[in-house]
Amino acid sequence: MPQTPHIEKHFTGSEAVRDIVIGMSDGLTVPFALAAGLSGIAHSTAIVITGGLAEIAAGSIAMGWAAISPPEVTLSTMPRNG
Repeated sequence: MPQTPHIEKHFTGSEAVRDIVIGMSDGLTVPFALAAGLSGIAHSTAIVITGGLAEIAAGSIAMGWAAISPPEVTLSTMPRNG
């Protein structure tokens, strides 16, 4: 079987573009999933909205901290097994 050359163009933008796309994907998926789950058990719209906003705030802080902290700081705060 003849081999054809691999011709594929890859995005060559900066890491900032990648971080924005991944961050938006994660930043939208988790609050919507939480709101969907809360709406199934909560009888109040205020609970669903408050839970979604709390998750957005917590997720923003966590992702921001991970983005600005050096890897050794992030790894040193992780629990160790054994």
